[in-house]
Amino acid sequence: MPTVRSEDADIVYESLGQGPPVVLLHPFPVHRDFWKPAAQSLTSYRIILPDLRGHGDSAIGDGPAIMSKHANDIARVLDDAGVGRAVMMGVSIGGYALFEFWRRFPGRASALVLSNTKASADSTEARAARLRSAADVLEHGVEPFIESMLPKLIGNTARTMRPDLVEGARRMALKMSPQDISQVQQGMADRTDSIPTLKTINVPTQIIAGEEDALATLADAEAMKAHISGASLAIIQKAGHYAPWERAEEVGLLLRQFLDAHR
Repeated sequence: MPTVRSEDADIVYESLGQGPPVVLLHPFPVHRDFWKPAAQSLTSYRIILPDLRGHGDSAIGDGPAIMSKHANDIARVLDDAGVGRAVMMGVSIGGYALFEFWRRFPGRASALVLSNTKASADSTEARAARLRSAADVLEHGVEPFIESMLPKLIGNTARTMRPDLVEGARRMALKMSPQDISQVQQGMADRTDSIPTLKTINVPTQIIAGEEDALATLADAEAMKAHISGASLAIIQKAGHYAPWERAEEVGLLLRQFLDAHR
C-alpha cells in the first residue's frame, strides 16, 4: 500500500484503475473502504483513496488534526501518485478538508463533489459538544463513542433495512484509537467558517445531500448551492449522512455522470 510522509504523519492511500484521476475522501470516523462500493461505477477512472490522518491505516501525528494538515496531506498524496490535478470528492470531514485544500491549492482541483457536508463552522454549542466528546473518548474508549455515533451517521432506512451496512461502518470506525478520535474531533472543532470560500469556487461542482441526514442538512446543502456559481444539487432519498455508503449504486451512477460530463 503506498505510504507518504506528510509533515508529522505517515498517510496511506490506494490507487485503483486507469484513466483521469479522481480523489475520494471518506467521512469520519471510517476509512477509504467507505468509497469502494460506489467506486465500482467509476471503472474508467483512476480512483485515489487516501485514509485521512488518524483514520484507517494513516497515523494521527502530533496534536489536533486541523484542516490545514489534512489539506497538505492530500497534496502530498497527489504528489506521490504523480497527479497534478484531479476531481476531488469529499464526504463530511472530507468536505471540510476540501474547502481548506481549495484555499491552499485551487489549481489542483478540476472539479468538486461535496457530499453530506457543510461550509459553516461548528456553532458554539456544537464546538463545545465536540470537545467534550474528544475528552470523553479518552476516558471511556472507542466502542461507546462509535455506538453513540452510528444512529447519527446512517439513516433510518439503512439502519432498518441494511444491518450489514451498519456493521461495515462499525468495523471501519473501530480501527481508530481513542487518541485518533480525540485529535480528529479537536481538529474539526477548530475548523474555520468556509462560507466565504464558496464564492471563490469556479470549477464544476456537484453537491450531494441525504434526505435523512440530520448532521449536514438539506438547508446546509442548499446554502452551498446558493453560493457556488453553477453548482448542482442532488438529494439522495432514504439516505443519511453516509449516503454514498448507504446508496452506493445510486451515488456511483450520479458520480459517473458528473465525471463523464466534465472529463
